Amino acid sequence: MSVRWGLIGASTIARQFMINAIRAQDGAEISVVMSSSPERATAYARENGIPSAVSTLDVLLKSGIDAVYISTTNELHLEQALAAIRAGKHVLCEKPLALTSADARTMVAAAKAAGVVLGTNHHLRNAGAHRAMREAIAAGRIGRPIAARVFHSVYLPENLQGWRITRPEAGGGVVLDITVHDADTLRFVLGDDPVEVSAFTQSAGMAGGGLEDGAMCIWRFQSGVIAQSHEGFTTRFAGTGFEVHGSEGSLVARDVMTQQPVGSVLLRTAKGEEELSFDREDLYVRSLRQFHGAIRGDGQPAATGEDGIWSLASAEAALQSASAGKAIKIDPKLGSMN
Repeated sequence: MSVRWGLIGASTIARQFMINAIRAQDGAEISVVMSSSPERATAYARENGIPSAVSTLDVLLKSGIDAVYISTTNELHLEQALAAIRAGKHVLCEKPLALTSADARTMVAAAKAAGVVLGTNHHLRNAGAHRAMREAIAAGRIGRPIAARVFHSVYLPENLQGWRITRPEAGGGVVLDITVHDADTLRFVLGDDPVEVSAFTQSAGMAGGGLEDGAMCIWRFQSGVIAQSHEGFTTRFAGTGFEVHGSEGSLVARDVMTQQPVGSVLLRTAKGEEELSFDREDLYVRSLRQFHGAIRGDGQPAATGEDGIWSLASAEAALQSASAGKAIKIDPKLGSMN
């Protein structure tokens, strides 16, 4: 089965990861790229071997494509996704799906009504390390999960700073950029839903315009597990990691909150320490394989639209908590609520 893709957004993430991942799939090709700047679209198409460059969504959607990958700034996702869905195209959208979980639910409902596949590009679900942790927990290797910690504070490279640290109206800030990933990763690895969050945010010198460039969150999950997560744009020398502690053991992962298939996962129990083996497949190649399977009617995307609602409702609640100075309940059906 052939799938012709259109890229909505001439983005760095598409250039670094998604173009190769699409081309790694049997029968897949990238037919067209869209940027609101015709010059940028043309240069991007030339540099990445894409046959066609356009500057309007309407032209892209009429170009004979089957699916779109959306990696524009966050405030554009809703309108672009809904237009693609109306045109009968499958949609893989960067996180967050929209600026509010209510808008994300609108996208999911529209895709369902149109009979097209909608996926959220939560790449970390596709990491071998995280899937090995999820499997170990599901198999009871650490007993009953009790607590978790995520270390995902990094340094945002200069070429990615831009709107993420200057434009609140575009959905900038570390919570919609990284906390949204951590909420999804915790939910995926634990196999459990977050029900409440308490968060502090900071502006440590990088972000302007009232945006946050650091956050620490405490999460409570349905099962009673509590978790903490640290997200940041300003910690140049911090390593990333993910720990899950249970009644019979602990999982300690290092260097795993990344777009690369790297890192290590250690299982500690009364028997000693064991390093878990896991595959090192490219995260985006795996994501695209599952998305293509979903288009064929075989399974669903690695992260569905519903998963995107959950992560966005969780990030929304974290922002509300930081603003209100109190814990906020998470309900993906209603949006986060007090």
